[in-house]
Amino acid sequence: MIIGKDDKGQNVELSNAKKLLEDIPSKIKSHLGIISSINLKEEDGQSYIEITTHPYTNPISYKGKFYIRSGSTTHELNGAELTDFLLAKSGKTWDEVIVDNATMADIDPAAIKKLIADSDGKGRLPETDDLSDLEIMQKLRVAHDDQIKRSGIILFGQDPNRFIPNCKVMIGRFGEDSEDLKFQEVIEGNLIYTLDEVQTQLNHKFLTRPVDFVGMMRKERDEYPVAALREMLLNALVHKKYGGASIQLRVFDDRLSIWNEGTLPAGLAIENLKIEHNSKPSNPLIADACFKAGYIDTWGRGTMKIYKSCREAGLPEPLIIEKDGGIEVTLYKAKNAEKLRNGSGTASERLQNDFGTIAERLRNEYGINIYNTFNAIVENPSYTTDEIAEKIGKSVRSVKRYITKLKKINIIERSGPTIGGHWKILE
Repeated sequence: MIIGKDDKGQNVELSNAKKLLEDIPSKIKSHLGIISSINLKEEDGQSYIEITTHPYTNPISYKGKFYIRSGSTTHELNGAELTDFLLAKSGKTWDEVIVDNATMADIDPAAIKKLIADSDGKGRLPETDDLSDLEIMQKLRVAHDDQIKRSGIILFGQDPNRFIPNCKVMIGRFGEDSEDLKFQEVIEGNLIYTLDEVQTQLNHKFLTRPVDFVGMMRKERDEYPVAALREMLLNALVHKKYGGASIQLRVFDDRLSIWNEGTLPAGLAIENLKIEHNSKPSNPLIADACFKAGYIDTWGRGTMKIYKSCREAGLPEPLIIEKDGGIEVTLYKAKNAEKLRNGSGTASERLQNDFGTIAERLRNEYGINIYNTFNAIVENPSYTTDEIAEKIGKSVRSVKRYITKLKKINIIERSGPTIGGHWKILE
């Protein structure tokens, strides 16, 4: 931190430099309990103060509260956010925390047997012959001694909801929109059971044409690519922010979407999901067990498979967005593809399909920041400039430049006042 320079790096008059040099160290120590390096420097005959603070391994609070910097804004951490932050600072992840009062009596042996059977031929699971269920869980690192971790309850629990709320998937059959709910099912249980049961329920009650989740190879055209459906479900179950909202799977007349709470890892943007990217599971122990069972790989290819399978099926590109504190993936039916291509679909359907094309052109021609700004506006046309800046991790001043560019090339315009208005997509 520099005191004595403006935003352009030019020196400004600092008349009380010596007093600041005495006061700042004591204030930092009294409010934060840390030591910073405070140095008085000179440039072009004018003094300025340079404050250097090296990272601390333990979290630092300000008057008993914790804050985090996101882009150009600072916000207070509380609730689940604070818990996750403190866990990360301690070098732990959410799924490796021990569950108090959980014993092997709370574990479903059938789920363990199913995972072992599914892993057969994959060559990923260590030898489990003659091992007890507890020893197998220890090998998977989802149990420590005789203590069960959260990951063990999620994967194999008899009733995970007894310890962790909302370990469930809600499936709804809708008509044209979310107001037209026809019927629904709620599936509760451990991950191993849920993975199979959701697929069974989709086939028996929700999809017009059942799909073969086991064979994964069909010559006839399904309503949705099987590989995409399975990857969507696995991603939601593995990367979900457990303890939050339920996974929500919505089946419409012309599309299917799945939403799970939990944001992308820091540094990973939506557009990176289309290309090669590193895997950063939020629940690494759960992800590792699913890898050993052969359900997923660890190379960040899951979302690439979704895009590829839709492309090979001749479908519109799937829509992946950040929504309501989570990630939503939407597939469109094969019969809807021709409507979108020839322009006979509804205005909202055509526009939704066009967004991906516009965004790709913006990224190719104007760069990632313009692309991210446009995507933020598509996600929520009511976003203010400040909210877009926080969303994409850039300064408000930079976002104003991006918006000016988007206006200049006739992509967007503002309708209404700064507060209470909204953005309109012109193309």
